[in-house]
Amino acid sequence: VHLIPVNPIKEGGLNPKSRKRIMPDLLTEPPAIDPVYEAHVYCNIPTIAERSMEGYAPHYFKLVSVQVLIRHGDRYPLYAIPKTKRPDIDCMLLPNRKPSHPQLEAFIKHMSKGSAAQMDGTLSSLPRYPSHSICEMGELTQTGVVQHLRNGQLLREIYINKHKLLLSDWTAKQLYLETTGKSRTLQSALALLYTFLPDFDWKKINMRHQWSTIFCSGSCDCPMRNHYLEEEQRRQYSLRVKNNYLEKIYVDMAKIVGIPTRQLRASNPIDSLLCYFCHNVSFPCTKTGCIGMEHFKVIKRHQLEDERERQEKKLYFLYALLATHPLLNQTVNRLQRIAEGKKEEIFVLHSAHDVTLSPVLSALGITEARFPRFAARLVFEMWQDGKRPKEHFIRILYNGADVTFQTSFCKDYYKRSSKPMCPLEKFVSFVKRDMFLVFNSTSYYDACRRRPL
Repeated sequence: VHLIPVNPIKEGGLNPKSRKRIMPDLLTEPPAIDPVYEAHVYCNIPTIAERSMEGYAPHYFKLVSVQVLIRHGDRYPLYAIPKTKRPDIDCMLLPNRKPSHPQLEAFIKHMSKGSAAQMDGTLSSLPRYPSHSICEMGELTQTGVVQHLRNGQLLREIYINKHKLLLSDWTAKQLYLETTGKSRTLQSALALLYTFLPDFDWKKINMRHQWSTIFCSGSCDCPMRNHYLEEEQRRQYSLRVKNNYLEKIYVDMAKIVGIPTRQLRASNPIDSLLCYFCHNVSFPCTKTGCIGMEHFKVIKRHQLEDERERQEKKLYFLYALLATHPLLNQTVNRLQRIAEGKKEEIFVLHSAHDVTLSPVLSALGITEARFPRFAARLVFEMWQDGKRPKEHFIRILYNGADVTFQTSFCKDYYKRSSKPMCPLEKFVSFVKRDMFLVFNSTSYYDACRRRPL
């Protein structure tokens, strides 16, 4: 929300009309692409309490499993704009600095005691919370930590306090925790976990390392997945070179920083500019001039147009189906085991990246979803029907919104059913069989090797 002064204060006294007027540009969505509005949504700055639809079901339903896939929180850029001063952001955690969280101080103390946790491979050598006075590239910021402390608190209120998914004597076997090998994903997972299970016993924590950003584990060999990704990258490039206005903006920015246009483009300036924007820091200047909001708007608008075209052209969708099958298959196998009565891995947390969440949303058919913001969360809930205990249903939620019936496999069921969720079998059939129909295949292995006609 922007606070905009209306009238100046008159000398000798306060003008009652000088109060700041609130422009509600973040509360009502504009009809057309508004790059500044979309950038605010992407930043996900912790302000007002979030409304969420997690945990809603008819009273006779019992919650039996929750699987959460998150994107890490706000981070320092991965790329720097050459020949400019990097954004001045402090990655020390200071509870009295905004944005903060009532449990931030306790979180810092608890993280310093974490040596008893089991951490796979290289995870044990990563810091458990950010602590540099000048952020390192890609490092989680205080904003990023607070975003996930809030996520964990929200999920605790619903799943622990209300639905008693885990009781106070929960065991290590009831959790499955997995993260990529980046400090920002490990720290995001720990921040969420801390408010979800405050002051948890470190001996019960077993954090698994996932080397692949698409969480394909032992099923990563898929030549056709790589083929569709390359085709998608060609589409992206083609759209970029067709945009003359974007090219002019890159030429102008390159002149300001004094480097070839090609080099500026390669440094991915939107990643860096979003950091300036999200942290309300002025865009960089040189002796030649300043990068400004107009530059930012054009690049951000192109990014949004690219996302829109990506949905239409379907290359990314084909990539997404093959990229996410291993992860979705693990999810389905776990849900089936729990439906059969197993009491292990009933709460699952995968801490990942935008390149993990985005293809999952695409593969599920949730085409209306925005690109994953910082600290985005995708939740799979499984419920048991109390009147027919053998029947299980799932709900899928994205950033608190129920998207179950936006999925390709449950769109039609919604029209025929009075229940606000999707039968587990529909999800199972989709993952085990229907995902491969578009490739004229019956298995992941075959779809990964069958060349398109």
